[in-house]
Amino acid sequence: MIFTEGNRGFRAYTSKHLDGLLGKAGFDAEARLRAAAVATVLPFRTNAYVVDELIDWSAVPDDPIYRLVFPQDDMLPAADVARLAGLLRDSAPAARVNAAANEVRRRLNPHPAGQLALNVPKVDAEPVPGMQHKYPETVLFFPKQGQTCHAYCTYCFRWAQFIGDADLKFASGDVDSLVRYLEAHPEVTSVLFTGGDPMIMGESVLRRYLEPLLALPQIESIRIGTKSLAYWPGRFVTDPDADATLRLFEEVVAAGKNLAFMAHFSHPRELEPPVVAEAVRRVRNTGAVIRTQAPLIRSINDDAGTWAEMWRRQSTLGMIPYYMFVERDTGPQDYFAVPLARGYELFRDAYAQVSGVCRTVRGPSMSATPGKVCVDGVAEIAGQRVFVLHLIQAREPELVGRPFFARYDPRAVWLDDLRPAFADRFPFDPAVPVARLSA
Repeated sequence: MIFTEGNRGFRAYTSKHLDGLLGKAGFDAEARLRAAAVATVLPFRTNAYVVDELIDWSAVPDDPIYRLVFPQDDMLPAADVARLAGLLRDSAPAARVNAAANEVRRRLNPHPAGQLALNVPKVDAEPVPGMQHKYPETVLFFPKQGQTCHAYCTYCFRWAQFIGDADLKFASGDVDSLVRYLEAHPEVTSVLFTGGDPMIMGESVLRRYLEPLLALPQIESIRIGTKSLAYWPGRFVTDPDADATLRLFEEVVAAGKNLAFMAHFSHPRELEPPVVAEAVRRVRNTGAVIRTQAPLIRSINDDAGTWAEMWRRQSTLGMIPYYMFVERDTGPQDYFAVPLARGYELFRDAYAQVSGVCRTVRGPSMSATPGKVCVDGVAEIAGQRVFVLHLIQAREPELVGRPFFARYDPRAVWLDDLRPAFADRFPFDPAVPVARLSA
């Protein structure tokens, strides 16, 4: 057992441990080399809790939690894996390996900083790094001490935050600028702390970010995006500052703020250990609300029964199912993405298996540049098969909740793959020539 009273007991595993972990699991030298090749491009980090408590090593490489955190050699093009593996086999200089890895990274899907660069807030006419104001009522803040996680998900759309390139970092430690910006923008009522994982921070650091917001009357809710309940539930049970962290949560609630944990659970296995139920109980006892979300991930949770089981278990523990997301258009999207048509079928079939208390969940939803686009279904209208969609959230608030249509495409996996139906453009698109839309 890795949890010990008064001792955090946290042990991280990184790429330098990868060969040893896979060797103990029985992988041969060539398989370990190919995994190491992928890990030169995509970041690898896990911990003893995930390795010892969540992964069924008798079922690897098909075990879903193993696939969730360990690199697979088919995540990248075979030629790239072969080249990188050859460099590692030949003990090439680190600079040469890094240069080859960077070439592969540049060919991956768009880096999420493209979205983060939109609507960057300014204080005294100067852009504030690590902050995003995408929707009128909500500001996202990326605390610089929270730009890692207890373990990395292999599908993570923020993978570029973790590869050690300072130019790709999007984070800030300037709480004063955040407060000044909020004071200048009374329309903002909600602040979302995200990363990385803000709960990687200790209580004293987390307090520096949360406490100043408690004096702002306009702030109604504070949200924390985190996977700590799945990857390190001891953060709220046995860590030395677990009790102090929970007292901080109580202070937030006592100040009249809605404290929302946006908890990331990707598979029912993550909910099985008893320590998870205890962590959830302790967080909820502070008055915080726990809402759950995860993307639909091929080879990990692309099964309706898996989602239904996950939502029911979450509801039993007192959490609120919130979102099923579509895998983002970054990183190894081709490996993990599920077509939108199939994603809708999975959501519908899972939704049909649960009671009304679980039907708070929404999806499948794409967190795209215009906003959160939800696939409501597939229909035939005027002889044309179409996707029915709406914006759950939008940069332009007047578009929220209004249905629109896209031509049915069974291969489409993201908003950019879709074309408008019954119109020259989508509601959020600027007016452009029809010829361009149909190109």
